Amino acid sequence: MNSTLDPNGMAGRVCLVTGATSGIGKATATSLAAQGAEVIVIGRNQRKADDTVSWITSETGNRAVRYLLADFADLGQVRDLARALNEQTSHLDVLVNNAGGFFNTRRETPYGIEMTFLVNHLAPFLLTNLLLEKLRGGVPARIVNVTSAAHQYDSMNFDDLGFKRGYAGIKAYARSKLANLLFTYELSRRLDGSQVTVNAVHPGHVATDMWKTNFPFIGPALKWVMGFFALTPEQGADTVIYLASSPEVEGTTGKYFVAREAVPSSSLSYDERVAQRLWQISEELTGLDHMAAGARI
Repeated sequence: MNSTLDPNGMAGRVCLVTGATSGIGKATATSLAAQGAEVIVIGRNQRKADDTVSWITSETGNRAVRYLLADFADLGQVRDLARALNEQTSHLDVLVNNAGGFFNTRRETPYGIEMTFLVNHLAPFLLTNLLLEKLRGGVPARIVNVTSAAHQYDSMNFDDLGFKRGYAGIKAYARSKLANLLFTYELSRRLDGSQVTVNAVHPGHVATDMWKTNFPFIGPALKWVMGFFALTPEQGADTVIYLASSPEVEGTTGKYFVAREAVPSSSLSYDERVAQRLWQISEELTGLDHMAAGARI
């Protein structure tokens, strides 16, 4: 744990971190707890979530750490998560959309949506929209979306968002990360003047369990090799933590950060027409466009 952190720098703040039972998410949640925040850890496995909360509490001495469960491959669970948060919290100061996945083979979900696009874009899109009132209740509030430099390696093909014709894991991942940026910039425009900021971050190349999950035979060896030149989760989380907590970026919104610096993303990520089309489709796919009528996904 970083001993230079201000143990009271985030006192009184309520912070939600998705995908927080390992890697960058766990490092981010730990740092925010070390700064005195009330931290809500989101994971999909109860044992891992319970262990994570116990570990963070032991490391930081902060007992205001708890967890809620949700599998981001299930939009019904995302809705249940948002409902629980809206019932249990008076406001939300920080939302870190970190949960995500990489899938080496194409997986169709019960929603008829390809898994990568569902988990990496639609689930955080839905959760963020369902929590906006809580974020407005905690102003100034911050949203941090974890994306990737891989966003520049694909485009937004609205005729085949799910790669039904020619799937490649890295292409699907790149498209979902482009969607993260388009969402970030469009949400920033929609939140203009609200004191809720939203920024995106590329954490760098971090050695994660993705290798073991997607390459079961050589994955452990790949992760071991990657460990020699990849960033640690703590290093990868640095800019995420910076955007979530630093006074230096108070009021900064609609930016893409790498190593604590705002840098340009791909030219396509700034296309407002593409962003608006993606928003409309995302509303339709998640059922947000029918919320007033009480429709369910």
